[in-house]
Amino acid sequence: MKQASNERTLTKAEMEIMNILWTHDEGAMEKGMTTHEIIEQYPEPQPAYSTIATFLKILTTKGFIRSQKQESSGKTFYFFPLITREAYTNRVMKEVKTTLFKGSFKSMLSFFVEQEKVSEEDLREILEVIKK
Repeated sequence: MKQASNERTLTKAEMEIMNILWTHDEGAMEKGMTTHEIIEQYPEPQPAYSTIATFLKILTTKGFIRSQKQESSGKTFYFFPLITREAYTNRVMKEVKTTLFKGSFKSMLSFFVEQEKVSEEDLREILEVIKK
């Protein structure tokens, strides 16, 4: 297994597939999905089988997922995430903080507070999280 996922980010299309896999596996990464099951989770118009198969191959090469053939399923492969949503989000946010905010959490947080027009209620909740 490659550790490439530690160095790479996901494209928008790859992220869509990862979100489907992460949602499917919530909490446990042992229940994989087939290509057809992944396609079924897309809204209409659903992408072509070959499109999803190509992205699954890319994600495998990048080290974000693994595939496994189930003995009882013939030629069918099941795909499993190798990184959790939380771990990926953590890595990307650290990269954003370092790259765009010169490593300053304060600058990053200020940016989001100003850009997102955070409500007073949300600010209170954020302060509670910080106090913990």
